[in-house]
Amino acid sequence: MAFLREHPQATEAEPANHDQTGVSATAPAPAGPGRRGPSLWPARGELAILIGPALIVFVAFVILPVALAAYYGFFSWSGYGAATDFIGLRNYVTILTDPDFHEALSHNAFIVIMSLVIQGPIALGVALLLNRKLRFQSVIRVLIFVPYVISEVVVGLGWSLMLQSNGALNGLLYKVGLGALATDWLSDPAIAIWTLLAIVTWKYVGFAVILFLAGLQGIPDEVTEAATIDGAGYWQIQRHIVLPLMGPTIRIWAFLSIIGSLQLFDLVWIIWGQYVASTAGTSTMATYMVANGRDAGSYGYGSAVAVVIFLISLIVALFYQRFVLRRDTAGALTGGKN
Repeated sequence: MAFLREHPQATEAEPANHDQTGVSATAPAPAGPGRRGPSLWPARGELAILIGPALIVFVAFVILPVALAAYYGFFSWSGYGAATDFIGLRNYVTILTDPDFHEALSHNAFIVIMSLVIQGPIALGVALLLNRKLRFQSVIRVLIFVPYVISEVVVGLGWSLMLQSNGALNGLLYKVGLGALATDWLSDPAIAIWTLLAIVTWKYVGFAVILFLAGLQGIPDEVTEAATIDGAGYWQIQRHIVLPLMGPTIRIWAFLSIIGSLQLFDLVWIIWGQYVASTAGTSTMATYMVANGRDAGSYGYGSAVAVVIFLISLIVALFYQRFVLRRDTAGALTGGKN
């Protein structure tokens, strides 16, 4: 104590570090201008190895084709030799003023809207039913999902055979005494677009059901159990708890359905073909592109149509992300604002 009274500065100048033996340890000096920290090249090399192959494939099969389509869209090109006949925006003017393209675009818009209106409620109702304890639940899930995994070629050929004027469906209607309902399901312009919608719904509703089931299983049981204890009924729980919590899943499904409907091609082309699709009123932007591009020997025009389809899909995707998915993406990003 006498030493402290005589030398008070001794309490203020203590060593910065001591090891267990009491010997002071000097802190490592900070890296100066002439010193370098750990090299980042190993981490960058590992990142390049992991991302590189996927990036190469993406550039080769997505970016490069889009760039080439945008380039050839300014030419009148038959697909052979170099593109030398530069015509500027003439292909795009033709596309935007062609009534056939307007009709194809309207068919895509019809499929987009009606798929959301029909597939969504059906898939949600089936998912709610399958989310409860049922006998043969796994078998029912598999049967619902099977149409989605079947190849479009198989689906198209099967439905085209069944829906012909002398096909299985009309034959069944005659046998059960409902022959008055038999019609030409594929060639009548007033019915063909609804036939296409029914086939698309049958094909893709299973994907929506599986997606909704995954969202339902992510809802904690404690939430619904607490609502049940508070006296809420089954439909009140579904309306006020389950559906709001299913919002992100429903919005993601709607986005995938919209983009898929805008790019619909294979089922239409297999069932109706090039010329029947235009006369039956089931043509889409993609079938218009193939019919007026490749099959017409005008690859420059077909490339311009591909660019237009890409821009329409991109604009729809950006608007949807900006105004519909904004809350979901903002909540998923670090530092995002709700």
